[in-house]
Amino acid sequence: MSTPETPTSSAPLPVTRKVSPVTQVVAIGIGAALFFVLSRFVAIPVPVPNLAITFQYAFLAVLAVLYGPYVAAIAGFVGHILADATGYGIWLSWEIPTAVFGLIVGFFMLRNRVNEGEFPRRDLVRFNLAVIVGHFVAWGVLAWILDVTLMGEPFDKVIVQGLVAFVTNAILTCVFGSIILALYAKTRTRSGSLEVGA
Repeated sequence: MSTPETPTSSAPLPVTRKVSPVTQVVAIGIGAALFFVLSRFVAIPVPVPNLAITFQYAFLAVLAVLYGPYVAAIAGFVGHILADATGYGIWLSWEIPTAVFGLIVGFFMLRNRVNEGEFPRRDLVRFNLAVIVGHFVAWGVLAWILDVTLMGEPFDKVIVQGLVAFVTNAILTCVFGSIILALYAKTRTRSGSLEVGA
């Protein structure tokens, strides 16, 4: 007599970004608005010019996981422009890296099962690696290069800004992004968890 097979979570990781264009536009709009609010009104000043500790990149990383790289890149870019336009002034050398960060995290996490209620340790590690790489490329490399070449800023000033932004953003995004994704996954119905009784 054969024993019924027990469902496992070894199914291939789906590309969960296949959402309708309407959903993508809505996600971009809401994402840009929340990025703006978190950037402008939830900020802790630090003793480095034009920098503050903020939480919008944790939200942007979550957006990248749930909706993919392009939604995150556009939402982050637009939200950052809105925040800068009402604050320091538009600064493309930092708004472009925000879009790049969204792209990197989104592509790193293109395959996941968060919407299916699964966020295992391997995905947690992959997410944190994506965040660290994304912030390093954005702020540890790209931002200060663009500041010097595009905006004519002094190297010694922007290299400090870039490194501080990389460290603070990476820590905050890893911690809060991981918590948000873990909690969100728990609210979803896990694949194979519902069975019809015999």
